[in-house]
Amino acid sequence: MTEEKKFRWVGTRPIRPDGIDKVTGRANYGADFALPDMLWGKVLRSPHAHARIVSIDLKRARALEGVLAVITAEDMPDLFSERAKKNGGHDDSNDLAQNVMARGKVFYHGHAVAAVAATSSAIAAEALELIDIEYEPLPPVLDILSATASGGLLIHEDRITQGIEDAGPSNIAKKVQLGHGDPAKGFDLADEVIEHEFTTRPVHQGYIEPHACLARTSPDGRVTLWSSSQGHFMVRDYTAKLLDIDLSLIQVIPAEIGGGFGGKTTVYLEPLAVMLSRKSGRSVKMVMSREEVFRASGPTLGTRIKLKLGATRDGEFTAGEATLYYEAGPFGGSSVMAGCMTIFAAYSFPHVGSTGYDVMVNKPKGAAYRAPGAPMAAFALETVIDEMAERLKIDPVDLRLRNAAKEGTLASFGPRYRRIGCVETLEALRDHPHYSAPLGPNQGRGVAVGFWFNAGLQSSAGVNLNPDGTLTVLSGSPDIGGSRASLALMTAEEFGIDYERVEVVVADTQSVGYNDVTGGSRVTFATGMAVIDAAADVIRQLRARAAAVWEVETDSVVWDQGEARPPDNTDHAPLSLATLAKQAGRTGGPISGRAALTARGVGMGFGAHICDVEVDPETGRVEVIRYTAVQDAGRAIHPSYVEGQMQGGAVQGIGWALNEEYVFDPDGKLENPGFLDYRIPVASDVPMIDTVIVEVPNPKHPYGVRGVGEVPIVPPIPAVVNAVYAATGVRYRDLPLSPPKVLAGLDGESAG
Repeated sequence: MTEEKKFRWVGTRPIRPDGIDKVTGRANYGADFALPDMLWGKVLRSPHAHARIVSIDLKRARALEGVLAVITAEDMPDLFSERAKKNGGHDDSNDLAQNVMARGKVFYHGHAVAAVAATSSAIAAEALELIDIEYEPLPPVLDILSATASGGLLIHEDRITQGIEDAGPSNIAKKVQLGHGDPAKGFDLADEVIEHEFTTRPVHQGYIEPHACLARTSPDGRVTLWSSSQGHFMVRDYTAKLLDIDLSLIQVIPAEIGGGFGGKTTVYLEPLAVMLSRKSGRSVKMVMSREEVFRASGPTLGTRIKLKLGATRDGEFTAGEATLYYEAGPFGGSSVMAGCMTIFAAYSFPHVGSTGYDVMVNKPKGAAYRAPGAPMAAFALETVIDEMAERLKIDPVDLRLRNAAKEGTLASFGPRYRRIGCVETLEALRDHPHYSAPLGPNQGRGVAVGFWFNAGLQSSAGVNLNPDGTLTVLSGSPDIGGSRASLALMTAEEFGIDYERVEVVVADTQSVGYNDVTGGSRVTFATGMAVIDAAADVIRQLRARAAAVWEVETDSVVWDQGEARPPDNTDHAPLSLATLAKQAGRTGGPISGRAALTARGVGMGFGAHICDVEVDPETGRVEVIRYTAVQDAGRAIHPSYVEGQMQGGAVQGIGWALNEEYVFDPDGKLENPGFLDYRIPVASDVPMIDTVIVEVPNPKHPYGVRGVGEVPIVPPIPAVVNAVYAATGVRYRDLPLSPPKVLAGLDGESAG
């Protein structure tokens, strides 16, 4: 691939293939599936954030007419393994099993304790009230400071910190360290050193569709699951593991997904629905209420980050050092490693180090949220860079450009960068009219840079040639960001046919090879490479069929613009895709291609945002009045989808900066489990987000793809916070910047 190559379809904006079904209501989401014999499943959840389960009595619930199954953890395999005993209490499968259904203890308010299946939703709800449970309440551990305090209460008496030699039991699940050089030496070389601490609160991904599934089991042990998730192979594998079922016995059929943003990369209901179906002999449907989504599924949890930055008078960074504490929920597994990887990754540092701690607390087990771990890290670094620019009297974009990572830079998390677009992104931001536009009273402008490393992982795909010359692409990656369109565009480009002649199907687990979850901005990159390889397989077969018809060597046949072209020294006419498809039965049979790979060569992603705000000095209300997002997409396969990703990430980040937070009472009960009290931005809260797509193609992808879904949520928090400082003269280091907090800062109280 060369940058000068012109494409017929890649880079265009055709109508999205799923649009008609979605706007007409014909698309089936997780809660839309039903079967004639279906039961309704519901979950009983803990009223305590931390407690021992003394006893559970199910007799009254089982006796209720219409109840066909009641289960607890005793009905599920006990996965606490010898590996866990040897590994300081750590075992991912056991932790996942305990999160799906509490065993012996409950670890957060809303933790699943029992589940029932009944002939109606109302009867199932009544049965939950008839389950008698005796608890022994325990003091909850609700924040990082109390979790890491010496001599404090332990959530697990047997958990040993990984990454620390000779460690004893602790609420720290893991310690990680990254970096190079000697930060202490780098700070000695600095003329200016700034050090601050930053805190964030738990926030929810804000997906509109709740978790939902339908399970059907048969007497021969086979399981069929309809589920809304970011990875139906993940659902299959986790369900099989937790219930000790052979993978080959489980078929997972993907539903359309009404938002996930990382929050649907694990299981909550599916294993319970399967167990209830097994016990009742009927299919079981389960749908979380909005309150359950907030209380019992994974948000991204709170953080505390201490950051130190050193620079010379002329603006060269000499050292960076950060200590990151990330809440994980009660089992470990936070995004602290990603925080350590991303915090300094957009810049060149001779000396840099980050240390991360994965901290267990009595809150719901955390889940991914779009560039998990990176927005909190960027909040810390990018606001300190802004302060450094002010001290050095250097334009904040110029300071970032002087230190921006480029090809050959040794990244703070290990690799040396190949071709990347950090500099080009910052230059586009600097040159945008927004950056030099005038501001009015009580208004301020902030900028920030964001980074995400993107993912490759495993993907499989198939391309089937239909007798009429159309193509069906089989993908195993749920479409949450436009991948059906991007895969169709690349397929049309490979074959040289019209985009409308390609249909992309998200196939079930028995119809396509294994695919990792849709996440990490990986699908257009990785599954796209699998589709391209499968297309190449089909084209090879088409050339061979044409060669056989013409009685020439296959290598002499060229595929171009939708047809096989014969050697120049023959009189044969080209054979179109439709012609070869029609003749397939006479030339060797149906034609299909398959490909499976572990994608290598991911393209690192960079973005830079400008935010203008206006702050009401009387109320502390912050209004975002203008916003521009710039991002290197590598190659924008479908620019409208890319722009949508950039705009959506910006809006989510604005909400995170200004409004969103989980509010817990002193006993660990969530006080705002719904969109009435947990306020996400609506259209009237934000301006139109302007977008600028920079294209620095990834040399390791046939079309230059980098992936775009994660980066846009990384810069908004510091861009907003820096803008608020510019408008008020107050630096805020604790999120969110709600009106009371902003007003307190304006009144001279601590801003965090």
